Amino acid sequence: MIWTQWSDLKIPNGLTHLPTDGVTPRQEDLSKITFYVPAYMFGATALEPIAKMSSLKVIQSPNAGVDDVIALRPAGVTLCNAAGVHDASTAELAVGLAIAARRGFAQFAKDQSAGKWSHTTYASLTDSKVAIVGHGNIGKTIAGMLAGFEVEITSFSKSGKDGAATMDKFDALLPTFDVIILIVPLNAETRHLMNSTRLAAMKDGAALINVARGAVVDTDALVRQLQAGRIFAGLDVTDPEPLPAGHPLWSAPNTFITPHVGGDSRAFEPRGRALVEEQLARFAAQQPLVNVVVQG
Repeated sequence: MIWTQWSDLKIPNGLTHLPTDGVTPRQEDLSKITFYVPAYMFGATALEPIAKMSSLKVIQSPNAGVDDVIALRPAGVTLCNAAGVHDASTAELAVGLAIAARRGFAQFAKDQSAGKWSHTTYASLTDSKVAIVGHGNIGKTIAGMLAGFEVEITSFSKSGKDGAATMDKFDALLPTFDVIILIVPLNAETRHLMNSTRLAAMKDGAALINVARGAVVDTDALVRQLQAGRIFAGLDVTDPEPLPAGHPLWSAPNTFITPHVGGDSRAFEPRGRALVEEQLARFAAQQPLVNVVVQG
């Protein structure tokens, strides 16, 4: 028995799709589910039922980042992510936020709301030195999109594979970058990767772009740097999230915030459906699944 948010998937012979409301399974069906795809963008609401799925064999997350699912995964259950599904959408938002930060869109948006014409000269993405911290699928896609701009790109990863620099070189080079784009998974090593020391080491006028997870950045330290007017930020993720009303990030100068929409464009559904249909075909044929993060 399988459950996904889509009722019209191509289902292989031998599998049955349980009734779906597009959000969560029915309580009476939880013990029947062997293959579960949490509904996209429903967060904890979609993950809480996992604890009652006594027959569960596979969780296919609709997200690339699965730190929240790992914490809830029952022993013996295989966890797969949606690597590749969100690459283009997240990468284009990262590039958009980089342009917004460099060209002063945050202030221009405020001026527009106030009906104020204020001609101001800002920096440009052109001729910028860009660091991409994270060299997975999305990081590589960001680098590919930025290749069309006149920028100098340095990618970083823990392993240093595929042409990336290793993370032990990051601190020495950090003060030279005009734009730092974060696209790493959240784990013990990356939590507060951008801490008070590293934020203070950023070049005056540089931009921090976070399309990873909010807690990759020390929020309090970031607020201090932004309130000092020293750096710029383009944030698709925050810590806490959702960002509560009245939080100082909302009013911080030089800050452009989007509400965690990196992968949530209309490009998601056809790609997400295609991945799930491929996984179901493999599951029914007892073939190895793709995008396995934790093998059950």
